[in-house]
Amino acid sequence: MAYPAVSMTIDNVSMGVGGNFWELLKPYARREGFDFLRNKRVAVDLSFWIVQHENALKATHVRKPHLRLTFFRTINLFSKFGALPVFIVDGTPSPLKAQARIARYFGSCGIELANLPVSEGVSAERSSLFSSRVQECVELVKLLGMPVLQAKGEAEALCAQLNSEGHVDACITADSDAFLFGAKCIIKCFCPNSKEPFECYNMSDIEAGLGLKRKHLIAISLLVGNDHDMNGVRGIGLDNALHFAKAFNEDDILNRLQEIGKGDTSQIPSCTKFEDNIDVDGNCPNTKQPHCSLCGHPGSKKDHMKFSCESCVTKDDEGCQRKPEGFKCDCCSCVLNRRHKEQKREEKRYSKICHKIAEEPNFPKDEIIDMYLCNDNGYFSASDGPRIIWGKPNIEVLIDFLNFHQRWEPSYIRRTMFPMMSTIFLRDMSTPTGETLLFGQYEFDSVERVKMRYGYQFYVVKWKRAGVNINTSKVPSNESSVQQDVVELDEMVDLLDDAPEIHVDGCSFLFTDENMDLVGTAFPAEVKSFLQEQERKRRKNSKSRCQENEKPASPNSRSTQLSITEFFPSTKIKHRQSKQREESSNDADSEGSKSSKMKRNMSNSDKLPKSVRRRLLFD
Repeated sequence: MAYPAVSMTIDNVSMGVGGNFWELLKPYARREGFDFLRNKRVAVDLSFWIVQHENALKATHVRKPHLRLTFFRTINLFSKFGALPVFIVDGTPSPLKAQARIARYFGSCGIELANLPVSEGVSAERSSLFSSRVQECVELVKLLGMPVLQAKGEAEALCAQLNSEGHVDACITADSDAFLFGAKCIIKCFCPNSKEPFECYNMSDIEAGLGLKRKHLIAISLLVGNDHDMNGVRGIGLDNALHFAKAFNEDDILNRLQEIGKGDTSQIPSCTKFEDNIDVDGNCPNTKQPHCSLCGHPGSKKDHMKFSCESCVTKDDEGCQRKPEGFKCDCCSCVLNRRHKEQKREEKRYSKICHKIAEEPNFPKDEIIDMYLCNDNGYFSASDGPRIIWGKPNIEVLIDFLNFHQRWEPSYIRRTMFPMMSTIFLRDMSTPTGETLLFGQYEFDSVERVKMRYGYQFYVVKWKRAGVNINTSKVPSNESSVQQDVVELDEMVDLLDDAPEIHVDGCSFLFTDENMDLVGTAFPAEVKSFLQEQERKRRKNSKSRCQENEKPASPNSRSTQLSITEFFPSTKIKHRQSKQREESSNDADSEGSKSSKMKRNMSNSDKLPKSVRRRLLFD
């Protein structure tokens, strides 16, 4: 039974191994730097990219966010980070995953799937709306010159296969199933505007930290749930699944799960089985020696009150010392008893897990195990390998495509594409067939300066407009202002250092930030000249500073620092002068207050009657 009305929402639900699997791997994540993907091939799960973009821009009401962010992220990945992306598209998903998507969707809505009339033939096709968006993004990245491969089933499966076989160096996906398909390096997410933009997971780090390999991860996913069986084994969480998987080696774990699933609950790991350990004296771990209640060491308290035991010997022979809180005796008897109790607990724990696995019907599903272990996920032969070729963008067709879908002006598209075209141009300059003009209009002029961005150095390259000089100043419009907002929204770092400008001599120049190694390989002579000029300026500046420091100080110069013998007399004189000024100001204030008081008295006396003033005068 198909559910076309909700299939688009189902596609937007995050998937992977259940039980907060990413949180288990989080301590082993690496924060990689700006040049981590420089000249590396990387497989991109395009379907997840589209879903991620839609979720990020759900409330922004922008036009076709899947095309917008795919365009800007591809340019960022290629130009800013120097990577060589390969886009992977989903094929036909398995019916098991279609059932899981439907169950997960209704579960998120609070609806029990058991109450719904679901038939056996569940449609495995994705929604037509989502498929149309994928096709639009595929057409866009092909116009950008990026290779696109289609998987037979899941895109992350083909990404992992390409990574494990060495066709790509990393995978960009947030689907943890990629580890189960054999991926070696996964970039879960990246933030373009940060010093360490990549959150990277390496399978080698997971093996070293957790002791888990590929088949261990498959076993954990079967126990806690995955994209194709979201329930897993009821009552087993991630912690129990982790401890259970680590108890077996990689070659035995899946076979043991199949045997336990058939009802053989005696498949308990050998490391948890109790063995009677007998020490050199023939003591059994169950027969614990008496221990002193005061110090906790072997022996009786009565004997220890008289004389100190060997572990508590003191100078004055004052007897044993009181044991600290949390004390554990490390004698042979106590060690063997603790080991015995721990083994018993582990045995009981694994026995419960085995019984829960045996109670689960049809566990484990062989088709899920075979799917994870399959190494034929793409439409290419193992001998020939995939055909991965990076071409050049088809600028004119790309302009028409983006103008139709995004309503962008051709001038804006060309300006946004300039960093990508300059990267391709610099890479092609190392080959004898490389073009001499960028965009057919701009030529390399010089290295302007060195620029720091996120702790990394770049060359600011100056490009000169060749041929006819055209006024490239843009007329402001509503569309251009909207497009500028779009750049900020998409987290697109503008790799153009400055906008096109017209100089006095009529020449048009454009500035871009470029990788230093790339520029040095393409134009070694120009870079060498730039470095020599920088060194000459540095020496000149250092020489001028030395001359200023050696120049004798003028006695009339106010900036000359006084010696300690000159400083104190000058401060005393200044203090005395300031004190005199304060006293004179106080005297002036007192005289002024007296005169003002007399004036007030005279003014007040003028207001009295004439007879009173005469009497006061004679008195």
